[in-house]
Amino acid sequence: MIAVVDYGAGNLRSVANALDASGAPYCLAASSDALLAASKIILPGVGHFGQMMRAIDEQNLRAVLIERIEAGVPFLGICLGMQALFEGSDEAPEVTGLGIFPGRSARFPQTVRTPHMGWNQVSRKPASTLMRVFDDDPWFYFAHSFYLPQSGVTAAVCDYSLPYSAVVEHENIFGVQFHPEKSAEAGQLLLRGFLER
Repeated sequence: MIAVVDYGAGNLRSVANALDASGAPYCLAASSDALLAASKIILPGVGHFGQMMRAIDEQNLRAVLIERIEAGVPFLGICLGMQALFEGSDEAPEVTGLGIFPGRSARFPQTVRTPHMGWNQVSRKPASTLMRVFDDDPWFYFAHSFYLPQSGVTAAVCDYSLPYSAVVEHENIFGVQFHPEKSAEAGQLLLRGFLER
């Protein structure tokens, strides 16, 4: 069973609709027990980094998320859910992320309009397993004001005033800065690729 983490916010309905379209069985998981029983985990995210991480902590989900990720359960973080994989964000400097990967998200320069909202093309890196389902560089829908710099886990790049991580991956762990659930056919294809892992 796929567990979609329900921390009381986020774009749960959109993600659920995308999973319904794929025919994949899922549950909304608001407890440690639900996450412990999951074969795959999706962490959706919209809004504020600090609010999301505080909600995860209030529901005592942090430790079990880290435990399941480290145990090899396939994990997909969407937008803020991807940023949660890192140590923190300049959006809420006092709040820690899950710390699976080193680094933190930063705000786009003041010289560009934020949030970065709309369709943008991403450039795949050859080693990406998540992006192998595409024959060319696809377009996805973005909505965010903070970005993750490129790092050793960057699997695809988007450019909005500067190049940044659009996809990260390492073994069983995947994150996408864009919203596949709002990205039409390309988003459904990417979600199917994750679900078939």
